[in-house]
Amino acid sequence: MANQNQNQNQNQKKNKEDFSLKETTPNISAGRVISGDRLPTAFDLVEQMQFLFARIVRAKHLPQPCESHPCNPYVEVKLGSFIGTTKCMDKTCSPEWNQVFAFAKDRIQELVLEIVVKNKDNSNDGDPDELLGRVAFSISDIPTRVPPDSPLAPQWYKLEDQNRVKLQGELMVSVWMGTQADEAFSEAWHSDAAEASDENIAQTRSKVYISPRLWYLRVHVIQAQDLLLKNKSGGNNSEIFIQAVLGNLALRSRPMKSNTNPIWNEDLMFVAAEPFDDSLLVSIEHGNSNKHESLGSCVVPLKNVEQRIDATPPASVWYNLEKPKENEGEEVAVKFSSKLNMRISLDGGYHVLDEATNYTSDLRPASKYLSKPSIGVLELGILNAVGLSPMKKENRTDAFCVAKYGPKWVRTRTIVDSLSPKWNEQYTWQVYDPCTVITVVVFDNGNLHGGKNVVAGKNAGGKNAEAAGDRRIGKVRIRLSTLESDRIYTHSYPLINLHTQGARKMGEIQLAVRFSCPSLLNVLQTYAQPLLPRMHYIYPLSVFQLDSLRNQAAAITILRFKRAEPPLSKEVVEYMLDMRANAWSVRRGRAHFYRIASLLNGLVSLGKKFDEIRAWKNSVTTVISYFIFLFVIFCPRIILPSTFFFFLFVGIWRYRTRPRHPSHMDMKLSHADTATVDELEEEFDPFPSKLSGDNLRKKYDRLRGVAGRVLAVIGDLATQGERVQSLLSWRDPRATTLFVIFCIVAVIVTYLVPFHIIIFIWVTYLLRPPRFRFDMPALPQNFLRRMPAKSDGML
Repeated sequence: MANQNQNQNQNQKKNKEDFSLKETTPNISAGRVISGDRLPTAFDLVEQMQFLFARIVRAKHLPQPCESHPCNPYVEVKLGSFIGTTKCMDKTCSPEWNQVFAFAKDRIQELVLEIVVKNKDNSNDGDPDELLGRVAFSISDIPTRVPPDSPLAPQWYKLEDQNRVKLQGELMVSVWMGTQADEAFSEAWHSDAAEASDENIAQTRSKVYISPRLWYLRVHVIQAQDLLLKNKSGGNNSEIFIQAVLGNLALRSRPMKSNTNPIWNEDLMFVAAEPFDDSLLVSIEHGNSNKHESLGSCVVPLKNVEQRIDATPPASVWYNLEKPKENEGEEVAVKFSSKLNMRISLDGGYHVLDEATNYTSDLRPASKYLSKPSIGVLELGILNAVGLSPMKKENRTDAFCVAKYGPKWVRTRTIVDSLSPKWNEQYTWQVYDPCTVITVVVFDNGNLHGGKNVVAGKNAGGKNAEAAGDRRIGKVRIRLSTLESDRIYTHSYPLINLHTQGARKMGEIQLAVRFSCPSLLNVLQTYAQPLLPRMHYIYPLSVFQLDSLRNQAAAITILRFKRAEPPLSKEVVEYMLDMRANAWSVRRGRAHFYRIASLLNGLVSLGKKFDEIRAWKNSVTTVISYFIFLFVIFCPRIILPSTFFFFLFVGIWRYRTRPRHPSHMDMKLSHADTATVDELEEEFDPFPSKLSGDNLRKKYDRLRGVAGRVLAVIGDLATQGERVQSLLSWRDPRATTLFVIFCIVAVIVTYLVPFHIIIFIWVTYLLRPPRFRFDMPALPQNFLRRMPAKSDGML
């Protein structure tokens, strides 16, 4: 009873929370992009924030206490209760720091900026650090710099003591008032991160990351020749297979019966990142899957592998295998002449999928020679967040945002200890296809305090405290095709976090988005082009290959971003790329089922209406329907014009009620508000399962794997139906305009051309010989695949 009451209280609380999208009116000075040749640099989509900048360059002629205690200078920049400290320079009287400090003007309560030079006492006697001098600036006298003005030139200032007596030492400093558009803003120490320790200050800065350019590596194993088999490997059940290793990943071919000249004709697919510094290790193994030994191997440097951009197969090469290492002192009398025939190529004609297909942000092929010019510019202003839930003890949250579009990832600065952070940072991307999605996620920085002080329970996303790391707060997805050109969208998006205790609103984030395209014709042309590069259609990869390659691509991106400074953590990259998109979930299965059911509502309603007509519930309706039927029978040429006229009328009628706001996460559509705790625990259960019992776990994981495939198919079916519905929904205004124009032309053509002629042409085209058919998808199929669907709002 207690659990039932608790669940009822939670459901009532969810119903009271507002998960809607709200239009906002921030104080921004937004303009228009006139040409696509130059990216806009003005911060016109965010509110202007004033900062006091202080650049500490170097010092000279600092006094040295004595030879036994050398000078170890550092600088403290004080403004009220905010104190920024430079790094300490050991054993020098002429240190050079070149560090910038930024103080938010709206939090300044003092009239004087004080810069103090101190000598660090490395002894353990507990004495305070010695004062070497100070420089003070009046806030009212500090000049203002507005880009594109050149940076303010630093000057030498004489150091003073506490009594304002001039000292021998000098300090080179520049102090000015500026905004977040200043070049020094991203690398500066910020007063918003004053509580972060010196070793973690890099974790609070805003950065731009570029994901590696990825290629598919195809290893087509043909056959081996003159293998030296060993009878001791596995007995009669021994088999021969190929093992290819690239980095930390090993793939195996299908096993063959023991034979000195086995034939495979099988593809092993890898993902490789530029620059191609790694080498591919290919070996022939003899034995079984558990115990095997090498019969020979070869190493192929990737820099020597042929790069191809079309379907032309590379030349097959016979590789000489190296003899496996024998025991010391053992000699092999037989001549080793084993060879392996392979075709190895780097396929740049594919787009390497690293995101969920429905939420992809880039569709360009891997080879830059196949990339087309950009069609526009996407600008994103990350303004602020309000009402964030505490993610650590003492009701604190250290929030930052990560936005991804294409290969460019951006990370805002971390606002320490604030439930209403203000970022006001603006970023731009080149757009090559409008039917793509930008993803924005808010995270809590878990690296500032050593991963401690994590809140346990529902705020942290589980029953127990999570491990140290960046914890997600909420996600926003925006499909570019749903945005009108050159219009600025300023909305407050709900941040919804789903965890084992249910879905909860974690706050709201305010964004400003603008999609600018100088040529509307270039944008409209993309709707007739295939969604993916040509190689995906003339030489398609299987679903299992794509899943494996997507995991490889994500692993490479995770490793590459770990080497950045500051690094993007594994949990951030995995959540941005939706790595658990195909995992089994009862909640998502139920959501997809109701999506399909809603698509069939029209057919059900039509069937009910026909039953009413047949039952003569309304005599007038039945009589009118009968005369319409007779009219259609005796005038069949009116069928198609009437149908297209109906579509035309519906499209024009729905223009008044077209969507005016971007799509956002929908709680009811995702069935996140009705999911039980058991279902959510199963959804967040890792793979393989953490349940006890080996046999139970194997069966359960197998069931989840199959169900995940079924779930993906159901989702794809629902997406296809919703794309058909979106033709007249004005969700994508450009696509609906094209379809309405098509309906106008279709009405005229079908009215003038006899119906039997149209049927003759259509059937003839359908039954045309294979030699007159094309390898690429037809134009209607390309157009339909670019339509938006409700999957954009799925959690």
